[in-house]
Amino acid sequence: MSLKTTERDSDDAATERPTKSTAFRLARLLFGGALALTALDNFRDLDGMIAYADSEGAPRPEAAVPAISGALVFGGAGLAVWKLPRLAAGAVATFLAATTPLMHDFWTIDDEAERDQQQAHFVKNLALLGGALAFLGIADDER
Repeated sequence: MSLKTTERDSDDAATERPTKSTAFRLARLLFGGALALTALDNFRDLDGMIAYADSEGAPRPEAAVPAISGALVFGGAGLAVWKLPRLAAGAVATFLAATTPLMHDFWTIDDEAERDQQQAHFVKNLALLGGALAFLGIADDER
């Protein structure tokens, strides 16, 4: 058996849908699963998350935190199992775009250690937003 790829093999690989690959399945399970677990943690400490959102000036945190946490559970789980992927990726992207600048506004913090921590969360969420947008693009391509 040769390790050399034939022209036909490369044509088959080029036409195979990327969502069927093992790497893609692992990526969506890791990405979506981590987001869903993060959102479930919000529900485990709902009072604390509401208090934190309130301290950051979030509008109606007692309603917003459960609603957006639910959207993140839906989005993360939907991506992990690749069900309703456009809607799931859109929910994750919306969550991250809406909450990141409000909850991790490092530019308003005077304490250097706290500012550095919030900046790290902000940048991490930007990376997650990039991932959500990539999944959204793949889901759009499958239509």
